[in-house]
Amino acid sequence: MKKNLTVLTLCAILFGLCSSADAQQTGKAVRIGFLDNSTASGIAVLLEAFRQELRKLGWIEGKNIAIEYRFAEQKPERLPELAADLVRLKVDLIVVSATPPALAAKSATATIPIVMTASVDPVGVGLVASLARPGGNVTGLSTLATELNTKRLEILKDAIPRLSRVGLLRWPGTSITSDLQLKELRAAALAENFKIDVALIVQLRFSDVGQ
Repeated sequence: MKKNLTVLTLCAILFGLCSSADAQQTGKAVRIGFLDNSTASGIAVLLEAFRQELRKLGWIEGKNIAIEYRFAEQKPERLPELAADLVRLKVDLIVVSATPPALAAKSATATIPIVMTASVDPVGVGLVASLARPGGNVTGLSTLATELNTKRLEILKDAIPRLSRVGLLRWPGTSITSDLQLKELRAAALAENFKIDVALIVQLRFSDVGQ
């Protein structure tokens, strides 16, 4: 939780740096778009932390900023439509929570600044040219998950030298990010002489039980 709050704090700082000075001088509310793949209730705590950190920087929702929230409700196919909607509203900045929303936002606009709170491999998926010099209109933070996963496998092998197989749980469906991670993990496993077994996580609804 602390890590997530730190991410949102840094995102708020970036927002303050990107915001127009003219908007402050004229009293016009700056418009920020927030694009997320989940639900409003699912990230309610993080959203409140985001607003709280904005207030610390002098940006108060309903006073000098207006936030347009768009949630895909766990339906990634809706992200392009929601991103396009924010662009039509001519928001001053788009904040995205992860790689899929970031990709949708980047496809929708090449001019509106996009700040991502976390991305697994922004270079690998084509969001930025490099971490040192992102270029374009996308900036933010990377979790370095791919590199860390590979390191975890190395540590696991050191702890269990006779290790031959490792299980990996994945959600149903694939994404560019998860495919990249799996590719890196398979390469790391091959280098360490063991095998990766992939299993899908199956979610059951209460209504399914007993049928």
